[in-house]
Amino acid sequence: MKIFIYILMACAAGLVVFNITKLDFDHLLEGDSSIAAVSILAGLCAILALGILLISKSIASKVKK
Repeated sequence: MKIFIYILMACAAGLVVFNITKLDFDHLLEGDSSIAAVSILAGLCAILALGILLISKSIASKVKK
């Protein structure tokens, strides 16, 4: 499960990097740039949620011992 979480985090990080290249900083919330901005936020939220899941799994395993 731990490896799967790391793979998903890497995919989300790749999504963020890809969408950063699609941003147009002159017109940030217009056209394709707005879709890229929302996708960046979604990717960062996914990374945060997976990080929380990883920490909670490690806490749960320590509590069982």
